[in-house]
Amino acid sequence: MVEIQVEKVVLLFGDGVNLRFHAKNEIRPQKHQLLIEFTDGAALSAFVQMYGGLWCFREGDFDNRYYSLAKQRPTPLSADFNEAYFARLLSLPEVPALSAKAFLATEQRIPGLGNGVLQDILFNAGIHPKKKVGLLTEKEKLGLFCAVKTTFKEMSDRGGRDTEKDLYGNPGGYKTVLSKNTVGTPCPACGKIIEKVAYLGGSIYYCAGCQKT
Repeated sequence: MVEIQVEKVVLLFGDGVNLRFHAKNEIRPQKHQLLIEFTDGAALSAFVQMYGGLWCFREGDFDNRYYSLAKQRPTPLSADFNEAYFARLLSLPEVPALSAKAFLATEQRIPGLGNGVLQDILFNAGIHPKKKVGLLTEKEKLGLFCAVKTTFKEMSDRGGRDTEKDLYGNPGGYKTVLSKNTVGTPCPACGKIIEKVAYLGGSIYYCAGCQKT
């Protein structure tokens, strides 16, 4: 989530909202859910293709569980997101029965980690998205923690994934291993074809050679 505060009013952009900056005299998009024009002639537009959350509210006057959790919990980019904290997440009573995808990308357990980000995290950890957390070995749990931290940081350092665009319409510099850009191509590690299937309300990408169930 991206939060912009103007005096006592908060603009909140959730996952799925595409933000674009427009210079002075640049043509604005015809279709948008929000258009903010600044006094210098520049503008900021927001549009949603399939789904997305866009809110405007007075500070302290917004009751949303996911928003509250995202503000309370540390992201993988912070020092507070350490091995001990990750172990506490794994020890939650509902977690052993969850798949790796459900654990990582649902219920705002890890703010900022959604379906698009988890694909390469699980590839780097060598874990299939459908594998139950309760079946992970201690070595796999440690590998998953390390993959979350390092993959998240690399994506951030490189300006996001190449499947998304930044404020200026440029694709991110992080080249995804598993995504819509690579499905059907050979895995760079083992050569098996990268597959795509529908799972838990979205798509998962995986390499059957590198990621065992």
